Amino acid sequence: IPFEDCFQPILKAANSKALFRSLTQSLPPNQSIMPISKRAKVIHESRTQKKSHKEQTRRLYANVQAAVEEYDHLFVFAVDNMRNTYLKDVRTEFSDGRLFFGKTKVMAIALGTTPETAYAPNLNRLSPYLTGAVGLLFTSRDPQSVLDFFESFHPIDFARAGNITPRSFTIPSGVVYSRAGEIPAEDDEPISHTIEPTLRKLNVPTRLVKGKVMLEMEGDGYQVCKAGEELDSRQSTLLKMFGVAVAEFKVEMKARWEKKSGEVVVLEKQETMEVDA
Repeated sequence: IPFEDCFQPILKAANSKALFRSLTQSLPPNQSIMPISKRAKVIHESRTQKKSHKEQTRRLYANVQAAVEEYDHLFVFAVDNMRNTYLKDVRTEFSDGRLFFGKTKVMAIALGTTPETAYAPNLNRLSPYLTGAVGLLFTSRDPQSVLDFFESFHPIDFARAGNITPRSFTIPSGVVYSRAGEIPAEDDEPISHTIEPTLRKLNVPTRLVKGKVMLEMEGDGYQVCKAGEELDSRQSTLLKMFGVAVAEFKVEMKARWEKKSGEVVVLEKQETMEVDA
């Protein structure tokens, strides 16, 4: 190797340092020659102000009273097995009206709790029904058409812990199928072997036999729940695993107020009873 070639790496390094020094000295203060990040930076010029609790309360109060002015009928309703998905369906069905749910104290005060504070005649008579999981439905539709809709609207969903099951459910002995006897075996298929450890964790006495999940118990099988029983998280998980939906979303109409006459009608199932003036 020629003698002068041995010093080429050292000379290149020295030249690079000198070039870097000359570039940095020529830059304005507080600037560098570091590579610019290609990541897009979002700079928020303003912040969205969160609505305070008082503001939300005032808005609900005003909206309820505005709905009294706009619509002909007001229904007080209660919900069993509340599901936001189905409540959204109700909102869609009555998009030509207004629906309020929750904050019953605010709604009661907006309507009035005494004859002196009632926003319209006899609205204070609805106050006793504004407790628990209840809401208000304002509409100008024929009252009977509203009752007919809710009489037929009761979708079924999976139960949650704390729900009362209306029926019993038992996993039959033998090969465990995906619907556990809810449909004929010829229309069903055996449950996947990968689920067997989960079943054992949920206290179901299963085991794998030649790749199939088996439940070997005497009698009818393993009872998951009994009718009228309050479900715990383990039971509700098992019901969902086997596709057993037992929770019925149901809207029960409690009372109705008519703006034109000021009449208040108590609704009990399909029967109506007029409140004495």
